[in-house]
Amino acid sequence: MNSREDQLKAFDRLLTIMDELREQCPWDRKQTMESLRHLTIEETYELGDAILDKDIEEVRKELGDLLLHLVFYAKIGSETNDFDIADVANGICEKLISRHPHIYGDVKVEDEEDVKKNWENLKLKEGKKSVLEGVPRSLPALVKASRIQDKVAGVGFDWEEPQQVFEKLQEELGELQDEVDKADKDKMEAEFGDVMFSMINYARFLKINPENALERTNKKFIARFKYLEEKAAASKKALKDMTLAEMDVYWNEAKKL
Repeated sequence: MNSREDQLKAFDRLLTIMDELREQCPWDRKQTMESLRHLTIEETYELGDAILDKDIEEVRKELGDLLLHLVFYAKIGSETNDFDIADVANGICEKLISRHPHIYGDVKVEDEEDVKKNWENLKLKEGKKSVLEGVPRSLPALVKASRIQDKVAGVGFDWEEPQQVFEKLQEELGELQDEVDKADKDKMEAEFGDVMFSMINYARFLKINPENALERTNKKFIARFKYLEEKAAASKKALKDMTLAEMDVYWNEAKKL
């Protein structure tokens, strides 16, 4: 691995290249924080894919893309004299020090749960009016639900045992079925949301990341369906002309693979 000196040289090289691109490249000169935003989100998802695929080389590449974006935002901030990369780095350093009194102070903790609770309590002391202020409004709903539950649990608003959460899930499923029987679409949607929220909460108690779990199933389904398509094409059949029983044969073969 590279030494600390080599790491700092590499980061300095990136800053130099960013300066040059901002001055000389028509595309880079044109960019704003707003124009970069959707690209940053896309790069974050690409990193997420690489992590789930356990493709370490791709993780390295995607981290580079994200690092470029961070440096790009800081460069834009420096041009308006609002902040630069040193302000960004020092800001997170100060936050980390203040949020880790068990490392940089005399606070004692027993485990990671204590650390999370201290973190949320310190945020409130810093002026946050709600522990939920840190949940981005634009997060996808599934991820947002997970973050909401993590944050309220950090201040003690939580179930005590996984079984309690499972029972709550069963209760919500019953309420959903009641509304399905009544065929009230609006109430069905509301109850379906409650079921999903409870499922995500149960996953947290089982130490399962619901986003990762669902994406794992997505990938599995895609792989099996592509196998079905390939086998159908090899048999010179169109899926729309096949019966479910015929498709199930290939689907079950894909499951075995």
